[in-house]
Amino acid sequence: MKIVQMIKEHGQDWKFQSEDKLLRVPLVLVFGNRHQLESTIIYEEVKALFPDGHVVFGSTSGEIAGANVYDESVVLMAIDFEKSSFKIAHENVRHYKNNFEKLGHQLVKKLPQDSLKHILVISEGSSVNGSSLIKGMQSATRPDVGISGGLCGDDARFEKTLAAYNEAPQEGEVIAIGLYGDSLEISCANFGGWTAFGPKRTVTKSIDNVLYELDGKPALDLYKTYLGEKAKELPQAALLYPLNVREPGSDKAIVRTILNIDENENTMILAGDVPLGSTVELMMSTVDDIAEGASTAATYGMRNRRSEPELALLVSCVGRKLVMDQRTEEEVEEVINVIGKEAKVIGFYSYGEIAPFSGGRECKLHNQTMTLTLVSE
Repeated sequence: MKIVQMIKEHGQDWKFQSEDKLLRVPLVLVFGNRHQLESTIIYEEVKALFPDGHVVFGSTSGEIAGANVYDESVVLMAIDFEKSSFKIAHENVRHYKNNFEKLGHQLVKKLPQDSLKHILVISEGSSVNGSSLIKGMQSATRPDVGISGGLCGDDARFEKTLAAYNEAPQEGEVIAIGLYGDSLEISCANFGGWTAFGPKRTVTKSIDNVLYELDGKPALDLYKTYLGEKAKELPQAALLYPLNVREPGSDKAIVRTILNIDENENTMILAGDVPLGSTVELMMSTVDDIAEGASTAATYGMRNRRSEPELALLVSCVGRKLVMDQRTEEEVEEVINVIGKEAKVIGFYSYGEIAPFSGGRECKLHNQTMTLTLVSE
């Protein structure tokens, strides 16, 4: 495959980071700060650069290009597949009245199923229930088709996210990129690096991704008690203390980020489902643990690969970025040290990561992880 990488830093023109030969009809991934994507000319600029390109936008909580992490910028990767192909479908949440499972099903049904190898998802991140979205997507395709990607971000503001396919970025868009062809080798992995602490509590009242009660007590009140003074900084403060959720009968736990709180209902709105009867613990992490977690994710992603990856899509959580602060690039460097410096790297910090558990096929919504999709032809 041929790849062009570019970056547009705040107040500057587009600059090439790596430039391949002339591209034909490329897939163009554009990840950027929400305020930058709201520019009335951003879509026209990208289409002028790649007039025949299929352009997918997604807003971020930080942009990844190569070994670098940027803020208030726009990063771009144009990919020209040599032996394989792609198709793109999109839907908007406003047409589905919060029925995200139906949205996911209809979205994937738009993609031709013959020779479908993998689906990359770039989803709006401010209102979607990622668990329901994934469930609907998986119901519309074969079990052997991989799904990965992430929910768009908006720094730590949680105001709104933007996405689009071949039009100006807007709210509510969910985009599915179908990758086709036997020549493709695609592997996915994710890992966190967070440690559970404090007492285990049981979910005694929840509806989908809304958490009402733990051990029969209002969940938000309990959470505020643990946060102490930091409770005044909710919902942003919740990114530093996610929840470790173990569903009934499951031997694997999923980390859940709190996206918002409802003071009137005394509830917490999470990025994905928190089923009734689940066990919940608070979590915390350190810079070194997060960097090591990224290295572990990369190691999992490289297991059993036949060829070196040419392209790496990295989706990491905004909560990890807040913990890492000035050392954020260390987790990207850890990934590159494992997957090799030949792979072209692009990605973003998100409100949720989409990938199967290591060694499995069933896709899940994750939070606070480094998630990789490694691609070669």
